[in-house]
Amino acid sequence: MKRLIFTMIIGFATNLAFAQSTSSDSSKHRTDSTRNYHISFGDDDDNNTDWHGGRHHHRHQKSTSGFNAGITFARFDLGLATLVDNGSFTLSQKNSFLNYRSWKTSTVGFDVIQFGYRFTDNFKINLSGGFDWTLIRLEKNGTILPDQPTLVFRPDSIHYSKNRFSASYFRIPLSFDIRSGEDAHGRRAHFVFGPEAGLLLGGMVKQISPEFGKKKFYDDYHFAKVRYGMFARLGYNGWGFFAKYYMNDMFENSPNQAGLKNFSFGLMCGF
Repeated sequence: MKRLIFTMIIGFATNLAFAQSTSSDSSKHRTDSTRNYHISFGDDDDNNTDWHGGRHHHRHQKSTSGFNAGITFARFDLGLATLVDNGSFTLSQKNSFLNYRSWKTSTVGFDVIQFGYRFTDNFKINLSGGFDWTLIRLEKNGTILPDQPTLVFRPDSIHYSKNRFSASYFRIPLSFDIRSGEDAHGRRAHFVFGPEAGLLLGGMVKQISPEFGKKKFYDDYHFAKVRYGMFARLGYNGWGFFAKYYMNDMFENSPNQAGLKNFSFGLMCGF
């Protein structure tokens, strides 16, 4: 988790430096008529490449509409993940092995590509692609076993300083961004909402104990191969809050976990 956050900070700094370099180049009126992509941090569509009538041009003045596409580092989410068991925040007895440390059960995600269209200065749509992790810090000592017909937990007497159960997804959000006009500093308020789909990349159990040191086990652990839900973001300038609710079950082909869903919320940056 610490390595991941550190990597995100490095990515943030790198993209911010690139954006500043691009801004400096633009101020010198250097253009490239053949470029059909951009690299940006956050909401950079006011300075992106647009497609109008099949022609590419780099904007130096804000236009009210236009396409934008390219590589980005945006919508970086860092928050808490919560399991919802058939409508309850308290896990049932059959799911009690998933009892978790609330303040250490987290979600991390960010987008790396985006395709968008700005209809007006106050409304735009983005279809993005990125990565998303759900990191569940288990309370109980034991191991969720790989390669089982259903989700199976084996208790043991080993004291784990870390017993983390996680899933990673490639996320595909469709964002409807309602934005205020720019203030005197060029900043906006944002309300963003929409559906999000996710494709499972893999699951993992990571354990640290005095007896065995650090161990990792990889499997799909019956996490849903495809998940879908809704999200909302609210903020100002580059910072804000997010909330997500996935409407299908977290696990599949594991009857005891039927009705177990994922809700997450927290801070984000890079609209």
